[in-house]
Amino acid sequence: MPIYEYIPKDPEKASCPHCRDGFETMQRIADPHLEKCPQCGAPIVRAISAPSLGRSVSSLDDRAKAAGFTKLKRLGKGEYEKQY
Repeated sequence: MPIYEYIPKDPEKASCPHCRDGFETMQRIADPHLEKCPQCGAPIVRAISAPSLGRSVSSLDDRAKAAGFTKLKRLGKGEYEKQY
């Protein structure tokens, strides 16, 4: 289930601490977007936020090395150094 962020439509008129600074909520993709704060009823809008990708580079490197892959680092134009 994705996490959606909501902020007040008019921050100066936000009437409760819950929506004043914005809040997050988990909703199904098929659910309609919230239009009012669930606590005070003030109008809110969905904010655009960066997705959170739980990916570890070191773990990925370790698994690629164990599987026999080679990692190259670019040094310059046409020059590469083998990392593993």
